[in-house]
Amino acid sequence: MHTPENEALRRDDADPGHRHLFHIPPADGGRYPDTAYLAGNSLGLQPRATRDELLADLDAWQRLGVEGHLESERPWLPYHELLTAPAARLVGALPAETVVMNSLTVNLHLLMVSFYRPAGERTRIVIEDSAFPSDSYAVRSQARFHGLDPDTTVVRLKPRPGSDTLGTEDVLDFLAREGHTVALLMLGGVNYLTGELMDIPAITAAGRAAGAVVGWDLAHAAGNVPLALHDWDVDFAAWCSYKYLNSGPGALGGVFVHERHLGDPTIQRFEGWWSTEAATRFEMTPVSRPPATVEAWQISNPPIFAMGPVRTSLELFDSVGMPALRERSLRLTAWLEQLLDEVTPGRPLSVVTPRDPARRGCQLSVRIGVGSANELTKRLRHEHGVVADAREPDIVRFAPVPLYSTYHDCWRVAEALAATFEKEGS
Repeated sequence: MHTPENEALRRDDADPGHRHLFHIPPADGGRYPDTAYLAGNSLGLQPRATRDELLADLDAWQRLGVEGHLESERPWLPYHELLTAPAARLVGALPAETVVMNSLTVNLHLLMVSFYRPAGERTRIVIEDSAFPSDSYAVRSQARFHGLDPDTTVVRLKPRPGSDTLGTEDVLDFLAREGHTVALLMLGGVNYLTGELMDIPAITAAGRAAGAVVGWDLAHAAGNVPLALHDWDVDFAAWCSYKYLNSGPGALGGVFVHERHLGDPTIQRFEGWWSTEAATRFEMTPVSRPPATVEAWQISNPPIFAMGPVRTSLELFDSVGMPALRERSLRLTAWLEQLLDEVTPGRPLSVVTPRDPARRGCQLSVRIGVGSANELTKRLRHEHGVVADAREPDIVRFAPVPLYSTYHDCWRVAEALAATFEKEGS
């Protein structure tokens, strides 16, 4: 390593982040007591406040039983409303456009019930070729549900030859040529594999101009990059909260539906008890009266103990603010990139994430030319105390999360890679 360790420590003193608000796992190897945790793009770390606040909700159940629906400190009946405003601020939406519910792929299916309406020649669903497998399964099953052949209905956009990433211009070129056949354009805001941040407003505008509905999977974007879904005129979006939002494994996701669709009686939805107006819910009538908000897409009553950690996390994001987090993310990711630039030459390693900071979030994906991604992440963890994320066969993802990652964590990544791979000619 060319860069000395004390330079990383100096940067941490000058730009400390909010690591003290999180539990950092102990290292499972190496010479440092704590893990250098760079897998927050897979599962975020636990905020220190989560346990006590979750226990408080459990105590209310113990003390009040059913009366907790109305009498607990955070009453359960309207509990989901505590999450609405901070979730809306996080993604740049109106409160009426935002709700926390279900898990990501369940929400994508519920939204596609409403917004994927194939007709005539406009039947195709467009995703990126490197979409997360769950999205691929979801859109193929939606095509089959409508009696269509998924092999011809689902279009998988690939990067142009010689490129690792799908550029915005690639999407725009396709829409200019074949947009008249597209019923639904649904891409990942930040690609899970490469870490590429798509130009959401430009692609949304082009998709809608072509006559398609435009939805976004924001699993790797929410809590990672600033979003302005309402102003960008996105039709719908969904995200999870167990990655950058640090709400725990399998945590509840979020949904956005633009206000122009709210209250539209022509839009089909699946409905349940929580789809009807709250004021008339306990009249127990057989016909739903959905509100003119995104809450009309809710189905079941909210799981309170699953909502608690999401609420805790959203309050943390509210207090720190996405602009400040994005600025630190840019600094931290640029530092990791600088360190990797020292290590990768002469080794079977290459960074596939775009170098332009505006085209990425806080993730750098490294392609390895020797061995497997899983083998490498095991060595990094057990020999160096570095936790990263493998995507077989040859991609290892490093996410310097601005809330809790440090410059020293990034330095440890580079040091571990240098120690693991011999340099050519050495």
